[in-house]
Amino acid sequence: MTLTETENFNLAEKLAIVHAINAVILADGKVHNGEINALTQLMKHIDFDSNFILQARNIESEQAMAILRKMPPEKKKNLQSILEMTAISDGFKHLKETSLMTYIYKAMEI
Repeated sequence: MTLTETENFNLAEKLAIVHAINAVILADGKVHNGEINALTQLMKHIDFDSNFILQARNIESEQAMAILRKMPPEKKKNLQSILEMTAISDGFKHLKETSLMTYIYKAMEI
């Protein structure tokens, strides 16, 4: 996965992306160490901190999806890679994670 483009996300996009990542992490009802590690790595690449996660949780899912939908195709592809990496970071892609990601991709129109 290439994270070079992710550093160019604007503030609204970062909030929406972290909202989506958080939703994928919580989808199976368990937060695994691999997911925490993946999130920690993303914090460095996308440039956000733990307070930002709290802010991202407070935006409405519909608002987050509207922001993600407006992103250019290359940013959408980067987010798709990020979500896939997050989902498998615990060694297993749960059906609920797959379903949520499918919903996100459809909402983003990719």
